[in-house]
Amino acid sequence: MEKKGMNTPQISIVAPLYNESESFPHLVERLTKLMDSLTLRIEVVLVDDGSRDNTALQMRQLALTDGRFHCVFLSRNHGHQLALTAGLAAARGTEALFIIDGDLQDPPELLPDFYQKMQEGYDVVYAVRRKRKENIIKRTGYFLFYRLLKSISYVDIPLDSGDFAMISRRVADVLNQMPEESRFLRGMRSWIGFKQTGYEYERSERVAGESKYTFKQLFRLAYNGIFNFSEFPISFMTRAGGVSIGIALVYFIVVLAKKLFFADVIEGFTALLFVIILFSGVQLMALGIIGEYVLRIFFQSKGRPLFIVKETIVDGKLNEPNNKSTDEAR
Repeated sequence: MEKKGMNTPQISIVAPLYNESESFPHLVERLTKLMDSLTLRIEVVLVDDGSRDNTALQMRQLALTDGRFHCVFLSRNHGHQLALTAGLAAARGTEALFIIDGDLQDPPELLPDFYQKMQEGYDVVYAVRRKRKENIIKRTGYFLFYRLLKSISYVDIPLDSGDFAMISRRVADVLNQMPEESRFLRGMRSWIGFKQTGYEYERSERVAGESKYTFKQLFRLAYNGIFNFSEFPISFMTRAGGVSIGIALVYFIVVLAKKLFFADVIEGFTALLFVIILFSGVQLMALGIIGEYVLRIFFQSKGRPLFIVKETIVDGKLNEPNNKSTDEAR
């Protein structure tokens, strides 16, 4: 294939990839067809998040022959949110950035519809999942999490909206300036503000392969959403402490009344065990919640770059960056 260069792109399509060798040919085929069908100047920023299969090799071969594909290779697996952050930092789109997943559950063909919405004056067009095709456990978990987060968050995070979105250049610039180590990009996007709107779509199944998001990673993402955008954990512990004190006072009054009026004091190991378990449980829960906040402060205070870029391929040329871009993204 002949090398193709490009002028400064109007739109950057950003897609993080991790072990997506099976779906990669399908992704390239659909993205190429999309770019060929539009008059907009588009680049595709593919981020290899330390893949262990031949995803990086396929990316390299593609980017060296087609200058519309811009590749970023991370030094190791940093996780989806940080890989996406690396893509946002590398994207050069002057008008907008279109964020998708590499497994094609987010159809890239919706780009013209999202772009049309942005032409109406919106800075963020986020996708709202009308229907999901994951298993019932995941669907239920997502459903409950988004509603829990919305009810306790101090930021209005739209229901059933993930990272799939189109954001303006100025929103991308603000995101690149935000230094959070434990990132929850859909919450950060909502926190920024500006004019935002949703676009309903039906989420597809993976085109190939299996999901790389384990339940552990999903729980970590949920934790980041709750602890980064809600005061509920701390206020919950305050309330739990008040309830515990109330129970203890009631218990004390009952014991005192029995002693004064009935000459009877509650005896036995069961009553003592109840009190110990109650207060110990509340204290351990409180320590755990405080520990979550302290851990986040600890990691943030280290001042490490959010990600390390091993190399990039831009306009068909291989580069070994000095990682200044990672400092700018902090």
